[in-house]
Amino acid sequence: MFKFLNIQTFKPMNTPSIQNELAACLPLFNALGDPHRQTILLLLAKHGQLNVNRITELMPLSRPAVSHHLKLMKQADIVRVAQVGNERFYRIKTPADGGDTCPISRLAALVTSLQAHFPTQLETLK
Repeated sequence: MFKFLNIQTFKPMNTPSIQNELAACLPLFNALGDPHRQTILLLLAKHGQLNVNRITELMPLSRPAVSHHLKLMKQADIVRVAQVGNERFYRIKTPADGGDTCPISRLAALVTSLQAHFPTQLETLK
């Protein structure tokens, strides 16, 4: 059973590190708020790297729509692009690509901080 937050009695904890980590994850959360971009992320996770034409073959979207979603994912720093001849191949950005700026690293840091600050609350969600 979930316990809901009582707004009248809620007093936020002073957790600037968690607030900073949440802020750093916002581009990731915003970009992945769209189901099509979630699907693209899963396709890239499964196949490693894909070009726009191959993603279009695997999804019910037009090529311009796939390109638009990839552009937003690139702006959110979720994907990397590699030019091979005339084609551009997209893959998920990894910690090896950017250390602390990698969305996966940011998300891992956020989860670690949440576990440290709220161990009892998170344990009840399991």
